[in-house]
Amino acid sequence: MACRRSPGAAAVTGKTVILGVLESAAAVKSGRISAVELVSAALGRIAEHNPAINAVTRTLDERALRDAAAVDAEVAAGRDPGPLAGVPFGVKDLFDVEGLSTTAGAARLKDAPPASSDAEAIQRLQASGAVLVATLNMDEFAYGFVTDNAHWGITLNPHDVDRFAGGSSGGSAAAVAAGLVPFALGSDTNGSIRIPASLCGIYGIKPTHASLPMEGVYPFVHTLDDMGAFARSASDLAAVDEVLRGNAASSSVPFQRPALLGGWFHDNLASQMTAALEALSIGLGGLPTVQLAEVDRARSAAFLITAFEGGAYHRDALGTDPLSYDPMTRDRLIAGAAIPEAIYHEAMRYRDIFGAVMAAALETHDVLIAPATFGPAPLIADPFIAVDGKPQSARANLGLYTQPISYLGLPVIAAPLPVEGLPMGVQLIAAKGRDTDLLHFARTLEARGLAAAHAVPQEAHA
Repeated sequence: MACRRSPGAAAVTGKTVILGVLESAAAVKSGRISAVELVSAALGRIAEHNPAINAVTRTLDERALRDAAAVDAEVAAGRDPGPLAGVPFGVKDLFDVEGLSTTAGAARLKDAPPASSDAEAIQRLQASGAVLVATLNMDEFAYGFVTDNAHWGITLNPHDVDRFAGGSSGGSAAAVAAGLVPFALGSDTNGSIRIPASLCGIYGIKPTHASLPMEGVYPFVHTLDDMGAFARSASDLAAVDEVLRGNAASSSVPFQRPALLGGWFHDNLASQMTAALEALSIGLGGLPTVQLAEVDRARSAAFLITAFEGGAYHRDALGTDPLSYDPMTRDRLIAGAAIPEAIYHEAMRYRDIFGAVMAAALETHDVLIAPATFGPAPLIADPFIAVDGKPQSARANLGLYTQPISYLGLPVIAAPLPVEGLPMGVQLIAAKGRDTDLLHFARTLEARGLAAAHAVPQEAHA
């Protein structure tokens, strides 16, 4: 399917107008549309269009309509329901939802005891007026980059259903890209927000490590795990991020000195990505290129930490019930559980060394720009990418450019590039704690036409 660029938060497809986060909230608070109407429309879109992409695992119709009615009651009483009044959203199926089993994408947890309360992030969003409508597909236990799930099935890319949506938060990205919900939550350990955001043509944020609430989020790799949001505009992303932080955003300082990352971040790129990065550089007046030393060691260290901590977390369950795991996940977790602890500690120690390299680059340049993936989404029938001229598994290697950054816990935004054809995106990387500044930079790129969400495919809402 060909896709078209979208200049703003509202996507127009045929006779269907899909409002963004800020537009939806404004419409509800002004009385132009009720929260119940907004939520009912989202549930209707899911029922009609989700079968084509398999982004949603469960809908929460009764809860969603009840919560939407509560928002409408606040409006009717003349009270402000909050900055996200009535906005429907979905969450990756590793966030606790009261009354539901938190499956983390795993069949072995489908009958687990239901969560006694919502995850902290969901509670903050609900307090702001947002309405949870669905749980969303993911790689089992978040261990993968393609959202190919043995229990829930594979999530397909809304822009070309023959291609991967990316992962492990692929259901979240695909749901937003297809216009099912205005925003969604996911998690990012090694690129699980940034990769699907890029491949689906939307925005996503991996925040400064540990800066957003992880209470009630099923763990994978505690050293690297973070949660964040997906949205169709940088302003919408910022609005959701502000609510998740639980306080007003601090004033931002404009980034004046962006640069491209070269070397490792230029190798193995598809020609489309190389051309898109060159166009972005030209659009910003010609960017300098920064070379980082030993990125390969950083990626390897992140890989080892992921395998070791993931294997350790699942060691007991693997020992008692290994056949309940997806074989693709099980084998990687077993291999991780066998890594010597000394190797893990060596990988952890290298963070100080590589962190100093990155800190030096960020002293000279406010924001570093790198590809989020090698290029467009790979075909499901040909699930490989070329690394050093050899085909490698997309499921394991789509994080080639995201894993070295995850290793340091820096804030990163995936921003969609204004390209024709299949979506691609870049990583916008800043120093720790500069999330608000980074969001401002993303809004600046969007305002200048240098970043743009891809339009909801017309086929999704014909």
